[in-house]
Amino acid sequence: MSNEKQQLKKESFPINKPLRDYLDTYKRLTKTNVFYEDLLRFQGAISVFDKEGKDTLWVRVYYNEYERAEIDKNLKKIYTLLHSDGKESSFAFLNVDQIDFCTFGNSKPFRIKVRNILNDNYTHFYIKKADASRIYGLELEHILSPNRINYLVFKDTLIEEHIVGIPGDVFIEKNLKECTEHEKAQIAKQFVKFNERCMIGLLGDMRSYNFVIIPIYDFDQLVFKIRAIDFDQQSYEGSFKLYKPHLFKENFQYNQLVQNKLSQSSIEQYQNEERSVLVKRLRDSKVRIHDLLVAMKSTPLAPKEHIEQLGKEIYDYTLDLNFKKATSMGEIVEAALNFMKRNFRFEGDD
Repeated sequence: MSNEKQQLKKESFPINKPLRDYLDTYKRLTKTNVFYEDLLRFQGAISVFDKEGKDTLWVRVYYNEYERAEIDKNLKKIYTLLHSDGKESSFAFLNVDQIDFCTFGNSKPFRIKVRNILNDNYTHFYIKKADASRIYGLELEHILSPNRINYLVFKDTLIEEHIVGIPGDVFIEKNLKECTEHEKAQIAKQFVKFNERCMIGLLGDMRSYNFVIIPIYDFDQLVFKIRAIDFDQQSYEGSFKLYKPHLFKENFQYNQLVQNKLSQSSIEQYQNEERSVLVKRLRDSKVRIHDLLVAMKSTPLAPKEHIEQLGKEIYDYTLDLNFKKATSMGEIVEAALNFMKRNFRFEGDD
């Protein structure tokens, strides 16, 4: 069976009490009147096509008039909780333009488009069935990466802010050929760092359609950042290879950029930079990462055979016995972070 088929069958893991307590402590819980199941009661749907007429595999859904009024009110409430103070004073200036439903993948999300009617600015957010492994992925991204993650949980419903950027596969098809040689070297550098973060934090399945490229203008140059947008495969797969983005065939052109634009010494330099910065982030978030790992170790996130396989493969890679002894995915992540702290200390650490 292919890796793709295995991942599509990944089960959803419920939020247990330790994780819910963690979410409560760090202000990730909220109260709304919209459940994921409520949005599933749509009356009809039409396919959504992109500007080139291709089916996006999203459908635009419709509700009866009575339900839509209540749903719109609660979606506006969610928007203000994500982006403001949660007060209803701005509701009059907001309009829920579209509710789209994704028909493929693990989480089958709803994508909500909210527009400010005063200036036509709009943004999106997503409503999904909560999955503990995805939440751990969001939290690890928030703590370990340079990116902040904005999301909320209500009972078994997950609400996520939209992450802006160009999907990695679209960037290859439409944007990469327009990049200068210097910009391609920039992307190569960022891909090395992105690969390192995913491998250390055990974020799997980072194929080109599961991350975005973010172009940023900086004085006289264009620089690029890479961000993950899909966290469903956090600490689930048993093969260590599936946590290394450069090994996926979908990322071949990004890996080619690395090989063509960076020397081996530069690759090692950028890997060390990312590891050292990660250790600094760990130092600055000691209490939070401790609390997260306590919850993570209490949550079943993968079959036993996946845990045993992954622990052995990382042991073979690092010769650190803590990986071989691990009995949960949480313990493997903890071992990985402790390995980083031991081996990539920086000047000024005690």
